[in-house]
Amino acid sequence: MNQLALEGGFSMFRKMMKACFAGVTIAVLIFCFIGMVFDLSNGGEFRLDNYQFSKMLLGTVCIGIGFGLPSFIYENDRIPYPIQVVFHLGIGFAVLLITSFLVGWIPKNAGPVPMILCIVGDLISALLIWAGLAKHYKKEAEKMNQQLHSINK
Repeated sequence: MNQLALEGGFSMFRKMMKACFAGVTIAVLIFCFIGMVFDLSNGGEFRLDNYQFSKMLLGTVCIGIGFGLPSFIYENDRIPYPIQVVFHLGIGFAVLLITSFLVGWIPKNAGPVPMILCIVGDLISALLIWAGLAKHYKKEAEKMNQQLHSINK
């Protein structure tokens, strides 16, 4: 195999792992924060039985990968940005919803209204997190472009 192709593949793999790590890190931080809120709001009596914490943590990692890995699409300049966003969020939302049902974050037995409210809440939360990160990276890119522009003067 061509050495250049091998190095390119390894570079791509590293970028994909970095994207997964970033997604998992953000997801686990949010999971810990929400767990702390539940613990405080329940007066220190927040309990999880039957491996529920482990299931939720594994679900959180899956969601982090589900949002982190598809973010790799932003590396491809040939795909229009709106398509990149749809691809990234489509996969992320699908993983989020499937995982939410599997680990019990969406109350299936509480009736359709609480279920729909939880789904909408999940989607809005994920969209707000994405928008915040998109804004951060846009500012970062603008700052880098300004630095490049000042160097080229």
